[in-house]
Amino acid sequence: MNVLIIVIYVVFAVAALLALVRIVRGPSILDRAVASDVLLTEIMCVLGADMVINHHTRTLPVLLVIAAVGVFGSIAIARFVARKDNPPR
Repeated sequence: MNVLIIVIYVVFAVAALLALVRIVRGPSILDRAVASDVLLTEIMCVLGADMVINHHTRTLPVLLVIAAVGVFGSIAIARFVARKDNPPR
């Protein structure tokens, strides 16, 4: 079981590293926004996996806050990009 846990955390770490690379190198703001959503999802998955492995629910409020930040951040970026694409006349 310990080897499986290590493999799971390594996969999560590689995915998070690739998302960070896309955040840094992303050519547009939308690429960076999608990568930041992926990174937030990765963090939520790691916290969820930790809750399952250690049999607790202490980090559930943290998961809810991260989900809310991700949703509101995506909405804000979408509104910013929509406003930028359609300037007022």
